[in-house]
Amino acid sequence: MKKTGILNRHLAGAVAELGHGDGVLICDVGMPIPPGPRVIDLAFRAGVPSFAEVLDGLLEELVVEGATAAEEIRQANPEAARLLAARLHDLAHVPHEQLKALTASARLVVRTGEARPYANVLLRCGVFF
Repeated sequence: MKKTGILNRHLAGAVAELGHGDGVLICDVGMPIPPGPRVIDLAFRAGVPSFAEVLDGLLEELVVEGATAAEEIRQANPEAARLLAARLHDLAHVPHEQLKALTASARLVVRTGEARPYANVLLRCGVFF
């Protein structure tokens, strides 16, 4: 049995299957998820687990070469915008509608219990060498 890192067996397995260039969307409870990507739904109650907790847990496990968030996060959810800016130095911003369209190409979607608007980020996996 694992004792550290991601303990959810479905999420740990999905992370192990990711490769260079794969997209991983970490999203709030309200983000529409199109058919196609594998979905790991961690939402338990409103706010649990939080966007920040899931983001930090995944960033400990993944090599990230780029990330995209909605432009609207800056005004509608400044706390999440600051979190993303602090954690992801190559963060790009696009209109929310474009972020939703990009979700269809993600390999993995991780749904959190976050109940604040625009707490969504699409990570692009890199390589460790």
